[in-house]
Amino acid sequence: MEFGWTDEEEQFREQVQRAFAKYARPGWTHHDRDMPTPQDRDDAIAFCQALAGEQLLTPQWPEEYGGRSASGWEQAILGEVAWGAGEPRGPQYMNVNWIGPAIIYAGTKEQKEYHLSRIGQGNVLWCQGFSEPDAGSDLASLRTAAVRDGDEYVINGQKCWTSYGHEAEFCFLLCRTDPDAERHSGISIFLVPMDTPGIEVREIMSPYAEHLVHEVFLTDARVSADCRLGPENEGWSIITEVLANERAGWVTHENALRRLDKLLSRPLVDTDDPDTSAAAGRAYAMAEATRMLNFLAIDERENDTPGKRRAIAPVAQAALGLLEPAVGWALHEISGNEALDPDSIAGQSLVSMTAGPIAAGALEIQFNLIAKQTLGLPKEGTRA
Repeated sequence: MEFGWTDEEEQFREQVQRAFAKYARPGWTHHDRDMPTPQDRDDAIAFCQALAGEQLLTPQWPEEYGGRSASGWEQAILGEVAWGAGEPRGPQYMNVNWIGPAIIYAGTKEQKEYHLSRIGQGNVLWCQGFSEPDAGSDLASLRTAAVRDGDEYVINGQKCWTSYGHEAEFCFLLCRTDPDAERHSGISIFLVPMDTPGIEVREIMSPYAEHLVHEVFLTDARVSADCRLGPENEGWSIITEVLANERAGWVTHENALRRLDKLLSRPLVDTDDPDTSAAAGRAYAMAEATRMLNFLAIDERENDTPGKRRAIAPVAQAALGLLEPAVGWALHEISGNEALDPDSIAGQSLVSMTAGPIAAGALEIQFNLIAKQTLGLPKEGTRA
């Protein structure tokens, strides 16, 4: 089978490329540096507002919520152009790709009216309160507790590795609301204003950049029961459904290709050198293989039926986790000592590649999903 884009999809790509060329700040370097500066953040908000004006910020959303019900393939095209340009949507990618869809999926009328218009206009910043010191890839072991008290919940606990925590207006927060329930049960989602009394944000020092990730401490933080997203104790099913849809077919391979192209286009790089060619070839092959797996995952999602097992999605997700270190080492081989400069393309990739295999869940978790969902193998420690 030969893959190709339809004429309509190519026209959509051209529309997106024109918008990015028109509105993105020249020299945008967000994903060369892995974390935006305050100026980058402000530019990202202005850029997203401009995209929203052309219905290109949330095209995959249903029309009733400001989108145009774009296909998964059009969403992939938008993502490829965005990542190929250094992702000038900045922190907004999380808002539009899974926080907004989660509110569409499980929110009340009031929650949709308040939050979706602001997200869809590109002028609000969210953070995600998932990981904890003892609950990272094994997220279901989270212990941050939300206890009902009349019309409010009282929240106590700690979140970590929270991007944008110091500037976010809202947090998409996972809490345990039933400590006696089975661990995947008893979890609820809250849409929490970050200026709530009892919330403290501290920076976690990082080799990447300042204010890359944070700890969020919640001490007797009171939030209205109206902040709960979906039924109590059913948060796990909501995030499983939404992230299964929104993370199928991530196209961050374009960022790897962009970095490779950028480095190899420099006049000081000897592309005729056999070692350089071999390193670049390995990285390009990995990126293209990942791209095809992502497209298979998108096709799997687009042709989904209720109850059908998605076999390709965890394979594509694992490939993305492997791609970042593969590209980082290739850029290191090509650039040599320049990779020691943390501000260089290779230097940034060499540092950021340490997070690639764990940023969205450890590779071992993806491998277990592949073993279970794709290969049908028994759980570890059991016999077939």
